[in-house]
Amino acid sequence: MLAISTTFDVVERTSKDNNKTLQRTSNNTRCLNLGSYNYLGFAAADEYCTTRVIESLKKYSASTCSVRVDGGTTKLHNELEELPARFVGKPAAILFGMCYVTNSAIIPCLIGKGGLIISDSLNHNLIVNRVRGSGATVRVFQHNSPAHLEEVLREQIAGGQPWTHRPWKNIIVIVEGIYSMEGELCKLPEIIVVSKKYKAYTYLDEAHSIGAVGQSSRGVCELLGVDRADEIIQHLKHSCPPHLYATSMSPPGVQHVISAIKVILGEDGSNRGAQKLARIRENSNFFRSELKKMGFEVLGDNDSPVMPIMLYNPAKIPAFSRECLRQKQSACSPYPSLFAPTGFVLPICHGYQQSWRPCGHQIFHAEPPKIAGAGHDKLE
Repeated sequence: MLAISTTFDVVERTSKDNNKTLQRTSNNTRCLNLGSYNYLGFAAADEYCTTRVIESLKKYSASTCSVRVDGGTTKLHNELEELPARFVGKPAAILFGMCYVTNSAIIPCLIGKGGLIISDSLNHNLIVNRVRGSGATVRVFQHNSPAHLEEVLREQIAGGQPWTHRPWKNIIVIVEGIYSMEGELCKLPEIIVVSKKYKAYTYLDEAHSIGAVGQSSRGVCELLGVDRADEIIQHLKHSCPPHLYATSMSPPGVQHVISAIKVILGEDGSNRGAQKLARIRENSNFFRSELKKMGFEVLGDNDSPVMPIMLYNPAKIPAFSRECLRQKQSACSPYPSLFAPTGFVLPICHGYQQSWRPCGHQIFHAEPPKIAGAGHDKLE
């Protein structure tokens, strides 16, 4: 499967027992990839990144075979911690191998028993699971609603801790920059104002926004003009279990990230980074606009490369997915949530013709073909 490219091969499967079990076949279907988070196209072979990754593999090998605090820190690891900090305008950064580990490591180090976490109702599952295991009391506010956040804060501060009613040791409000299931931008300026009013910290997960939105791809803080405040990196480096006990990132992987950031910053000696940032905005807004012209209800905000469309009837989800596969033009990510959306994630590597064709001319005909004997359209 070529999941990092503009297309990938989907292995066809068959069933002899009404889909209770599935068997792979030797047939593959080449589909357009609309389900990858490879927003800027760096996961594929790149003229600047790939050669440097190969050189780092020869110099440092595939793994450090050690943790960061022992022998697992190389020159590359230190450079990678310096680059993102400079990129987002912070004095320091700490390095983790993936987003899930980052939240799992950091949240319990920031808050525990006697603390209060107020989480957006549509935060990602990885945040939901981690806050439940932190030991802190958890409350939820309505999605992206600063007004309801203020109500929750006032109520919880007035009541204090359960049973004892003592003041909370600390309070953290957790939000996402771009909500990965909705494609919606966080109302960050308003949320920060409310949080500061009640002396609560704001925890921002920018997994889907840094590198995707903002004039220079620095995330929602740049896009919305929010100043990035205090840092606690040294505390995290001495208290996060994954940083203390997990094997450090592979040097070639570290080098790949370093090279990608340098391209974005223009430090590779070209303007490819600026071109990539402009193109992802153009592609995303064009694709969203064309979906709306066709009558789809599309969630999220402009500039967001995550575009859920609403199907509402859960029975449409598998039909929609199968029709995409049958047309051999689109591979998207149906998600059976309460409101039954299906999601597109638009990487930079798709051109206008590629991004328009699957949703318009090929899959959704002007007059969808009728199913013989049925009184409804094929995708209804």
